[in-house]
Amino acid sequence: MTEHPYQAFLREALPASAAQRGWTGADGALPALYLGHGAPPLLESRRWMGELFGWARTLPKPRNVLIVSAHWEAAPIAVSQPAAGTPLIYDFAGFDPLYYQMRYATPDATQLANCVVASLSHTAPGQAASSASARVSGGVYRHPRRGLDHGAWVPLMSMYPAADVPVLQLSLPTHEPDRLLEIGQRLRQLREEGTLIIGSGFMTHGLPFLTHEQFTGREPEPAWSRDFDAWAGEALAAGNIEELCAFASKAPGMPYAHPTVEHFVPVFVTLGAASRPDQAVQTTIEGYFFGLSKRSFQVT
Repeated sequence: MTEHPYQAFLREALPASAAQRGWTGADGALPALYLGHGAPPLLESRRWMGELFGWARTLPKPRNVLIVSAHWEAAPIAVSQPAAGTPLIYDFAGFDPLYYQMRYATPDATQLANCVVASLSHTAPGQAASSASARVSGGVYRHPRRGLDHGAWVPLMSMYPAADVPVLQLSLPTHEPDRLLEIGQRLRQLREEGTLIIGSGFMTHGLPFLTHEQFTGREPEPAWSRDFDAWAGEALAAGNIEELCAFASKAPGMPYAHPTVEHFVPVFVTLGAASRPDQAVQTTIEGYFFGLSKRSFQVT
């Protein structure tokens, strides 16, 4: 039987990940990231897994990860259950049974959950969720069962394959750029405490408009995907927040690039968490997967 590409990746990546230096206060604030999370087939791409793992290794290993995924849209804003070994959500269909058996048993993230609730509700960490029945803390809902969806665990299995970093997921409560920038801003201080903040989406996500040949890589990516990606790359490089916020009306390739916008708008949580949201970003991953742009970047 042919070895799955992820198993081959793990053989090489696990020793290097175990040896990765952990974050300390002397490192200062970690960056905030936006990444394309793909789907289970990401774990079949040696190139993409290598890009994500290489990116993670340019940073000290974080104390914990806070990730906002396109696949959890919920208001009021909510955090996932933080217990060790939080279960995965297999929110996809039609893939190899292997993917429904995968596990990513991360450590307890309760301390991070308390800090996130405090940051978003203006309560002191010790006041957040004082009892198991107090599910809502200052407007932040502590979900008692919600695990990590594939927008979180698929990329993180490449970035931190040993599952040795606590992970907490934050819901996407709105599509409004200004409100998401504010959420990112209120989380900004967590970067100074060793938290890696990640917005997880896809720079283009027009799945309904891909031809079979484009989806299978037998034809080049569509013009709407290239045009939107080029526009986004230029606006991000210029730190043009006003242009990015007007993406729905100004970006070429719309609405084909994003018939629904949940895969783009996590960008604004990332930018809000930056020291200056209008700074030029550092693009770390470019290219296309199934005809969709996987442009990913970081901000400081």
